[in-house]
Amino acid sequence: MRTTEASAAPDIPDTPVDGSSDPLLDAVRAGVRVYDLGRRLTIGMPQSPNHPAYWHTLPRRHGDAVRGDGGSAANDMLVMGTHVGTHIDALAHVSQDGRLHGGADAVEAGTGGRYAELGVHTIAPMMRRGVLLDVPAVLGEHCPPGYEITPEDLDAAERAQGTPVREGDVALIRSGWGRHFDDPDRTVYMGAESGVPGVGEAGARWLAERRVHAAGSDTIAFERLAPGQGHALLPAHRVLLVEAGIYLVETMNLEEVAAERVHECTFVLAPLPLYGATGSPVRPLAVVPDHRASATGGHHG
Repeated sequence: MRTTEASAAPDIPDTPVDGSSDPLLDAVRAGVRVYDLGRRLTIGMPQSPNHPAYWHTLPRRHGDAVRGDGGSAANDMLVMGTHVGTHIDALAHVSQDGRLHGGADAVEAGTGGRYAELGVHTIAPMMRRGVLLDVPAVLGEHCPPGYEITPEDLDAAERAQGTPVREGDVALIRSGWGRHFDDPDRTVYMGAESGVPGVGEAGARWLAERRVHAAGSDTIAFERLAPGQGHALLPAHRVLLVEAGIYLVETMNLEEVAAERVHECTFVLAPLPLYGATGSPVRPLAVVPDHRASATGGHHG
């Protein structure tokens, strides 16, 4: 289980001396449950072959240098692409016919080796309504390899859950493919030969029509990958990033929230402020009230 709960607060008054009250703090004091939607970063984890792999090393280890009082410290070095592991795509990530979102010239926008206007540093931290659209729950089975999630599938998930997607929301689309992330054969999750389920152009337009702020999925590239074609065509990226200006979050862990039927949540995400970068590793969270805390009249920690 990767959820966490609010820890017990010190014994201090819940209401400031001026009599005001913060509804958000009130909700936290009442007890919240936090679901971790990010994947653990490990050497050799599945990833798109288009990006530099994750690598971690310890250039300094305990004992390499010891202070006069016996103290020692270790430190790390990371090498990785910004589209590896659970990550968010900035609007600078994809162009179409030489143009970025809003019509900027894609080549000129990258002058100097960074995207000052549409880089990931321009994505504000998110605290928004999140809606999980659990497609396997309405299909009655996991989406098969290469399956295209249709607008009809998304409509059916909305109706079955009673969670309509609204403007400004973050839509999280579960295909069930995330169960392959920890497969010993790392190529299974990547699905180069089998294909990977996900939305296609029609599903992307369904999301764009609802004017979501961002969309995420449990797959390597968010959208459907046809069997044997890899990343040859990515129409959903074009529709969402270039045409609609909607951010994409990929390689999410949606299994636990689906198992516990958490179809609606407060979604929290903050990219690293990597100036001019096309994406960033992220650790998205789904936050919901912890009714167990309410039932017992206190916090669980």
